[in-house]
Amino acid sequence: MFAPLSTYLEHPQLIFTSLPSLAFVAFDLWMVIHAVRNREWLWVFFLLAFPFSALWYFFQNYRGSASATSGFELPGAHSRRRIKELQAQIHHLDKAHHHLQLGDIYFQQGKLPLAEAEYRAAIERDGEDSETRAHFGQCLLRLKRPGEARPLLESVVKEDPKHDYGHTMMALAETYMTEGQTDVAIQVWERVLQHYSYARARVQLAELYLAKGKMDGAREQVREVIEGDAHAPAFDRRRNRMWLGRAKKLLGRV
Repeated sequence: MFAPLSTYLEHPQLIFTSLPSLAFVAFDLWMVIHAVRNREWLWVFFLLAFPFSALWYFFQNYRGSASATSGFELPGAHSRRRIKELQAQIHHLDKAHHHLQLGDIYFQQGKLPLAEAEYRAAIERDGEDSETRAHFGQCLLRLKRPGEARPLLESVVKEDPKHDYGHTMMALAETYMTEGQTDVAIQVWERVLQHYSYARARVQLAELYLAKGKMDGAREQVREVIEGDAHAPAFDRRRNRMWLGRAKKLLGRV
């Protein structure tokens, strides 16, 4: 049985009684530091008082999406039960929206080929649905096929620039970036930031400004990300962790 972290801090000689104890104390301390940085004070208390809660805290913060889609969100949570429900509904009803929902789950899990198959099935059943076209476009972009993604994303943004709270327009900007259309991408990022303040948009716009030699513009966007993170709620900080890291790296260059 492991003692609370506070016990080891008061009696450090206990740490060295066994290698497992040493490893677990280091792991618990890592989680405490992470919780303090995120201002999650209730978790700090539990981590200090109940060391085994470090395992739960770790999985809450570090489980999840594959690298291809980390930092890129689509609506909807996923679970094995929900996947089975959708597969059953598809078997019996074969509706476009069921394929869309299943595709969104696979996208969030980073299973992009499976997501593509479901989005394509949804498109075949309802090619006019903006949600399907937008999410299919994002999937194709993550599969490094921007040429196929662009017309889908452009059609949705043309109909509704604020679709998916600006996420579709951000995907379109990333598509232009991937294709080397830097000037067009800058214009789209600037349009996004007229209505929203996403770190994802600010960091990538700052990178383009820097490439164009627009140091003041890049510096402004980077500072907005870093200063905004200091006052953001914990769940928002976790979601933007990747973008904050990129912003801090840019800070030294601008």
